[in-house]
Amino acid sequence: MVSCMKFRENVSLARYSHLKIGGPARFFFEAKTERDIVEALAEAKRRRLPIFVLAGGTNLLIDDKGFAGLTLRPMVSGIRRLRGVRPSSAPGEVLVEAGAGVAMADLVRFASTHGFAGLAWAGGLPGTVGGAVRGNAGCFGGEMKDAIVSVRSVDVRTRAGVTRTAKECRFGYRDSVFKKKERRKGGGEIITGVTFRLVKGDRSAIARAVREKIAYRAAHQPLDYPNIGSIFKNVPLETLYPKTSANYRVAIAAGELTVRGVRCGVKTDPFPVIAAARLIAESGLRGVSMGGAMVSVKHPNFIVNALGADAWDIAVLIRLVKEVIWRRFGVRLEEEVQVVYNEGI
Repeated sequence: MVSCMKFRENVSLARYSHLKIGGPARFFFEAKTERDIVEALAEAKRRRLPIFVLAGGTNLLIDDKGFAGLTLRPMVSGIRRLRGVRPSSAPGEVLVEAGAGVAMADLVRFASTHGFAGLAWAGGLPGTVGGAVRGNAGCFGGEMKDAIVSVRSVDVRTRAGVTRTAKECRFGYRDSVFKKKERRKGGGEIITGVTFRLVKGDRSAIARAVREKIAYRAAHQPLDYPNIGSIFKNVPLETLYPKTSANYRVAIAAGELTVRGVRCGVKTDPFPVIAAARLIAESGLRGVSMGGAMVSVKHPNFIVNALGADAWDIAVLIRLVKEVIWRRFGVRLEEEVQVVYNEGI
């Protein structure tokens, strides 16, 4: 059993956040193995501590007061190709297993170095494998679910190990069964490992595609400031027009539509959407600031920590952007980020 002496106390969560914002964790534990996670959960239950699972610190806004329970950081490591296992009947397919604590950059590098295609879209994607799977991270037309065979996790309530197929993970737009279960009080699961199905490809072409994605991010995203990626999900076209309507079909065919006088492109992400950044930009919100936080001029769907912002500054800007977009376009933006309050998620 993990003793309370192994839980570090009053650890600043700002150092683990890409926004560099967040108060202290009352208790903090980094789990290197699945067994560590199980034992930490048992100790937390014994002490009646609420649990916050911290992955890579992306897409995460942490309360200035910190978290009053146990912040558990799953750092299960390791990447390996599974040999002696037949992935499928398709030629060139390989299985790769990665721990939840592996950085996405390391997983993409592993795949690229070995000439395995299927993850090049994630070039430059921050965070860890576990966090990316939990939120079904995606960009450039790709999503985590596209390459996943199975996901291993630990049930927070029962502490039992669970293995799910990709279908059983119920992946959706920036969503999964893991997110859904967190919404139930006392529920949730902690991802420990993931098996991916990749395909042998041209190593130089894969490496070039990864470099292109990294370069695109550097050119179009405010990486020179602390940030947590896109604040809002893009807007599904079907929230504006029913899929069966003529307007929906016309917008798809034209690749654009006009929303209250503003022409917006329609892109696949992975289904037809209009960019939240476009609506924010057209509402004149670029550069709007609150305290040390600012709506990025470079990419208005990012809110950056420009000058020592706190969580309250970021939260106020999020509310402001949502209100302005609703009044201007009649569109309700949905946050992509997770907010961690002092008393719990």
